[in-house]
Amino acid sequence: MFYVYVLQSKKDHDLYIGRARNLERRFKEHNGGRVPSTKSRVPFVLVYYEAYREENDAIRREEKLKTGQQRELLRERINGSMI
Repeated sequence: MFYVYVLQSKKDHDLYIGRARNLERRFKEHNGGRVPSTKSRVPFVLVYYEAYREENDAIRREEKLKTGQQRELLRERINGSMI
């Protein structure tokens, strides 16, 4: 499986959208400060994820969620899950 996930920083409350094959390992990498793009914003909580069988589907979904309109729709969808 391939996952598209949304993390929220406990430090600045901003969202990070990413994709991974092993969601648990990737989450630990983010919180362990081993991901350059997020290490200054740890710790994170996982607020949302979607699973896909095909990597291409996950790639397309991740790209869509990073656009302005889709990002706002995502925020509305997960509003109750955010800190």
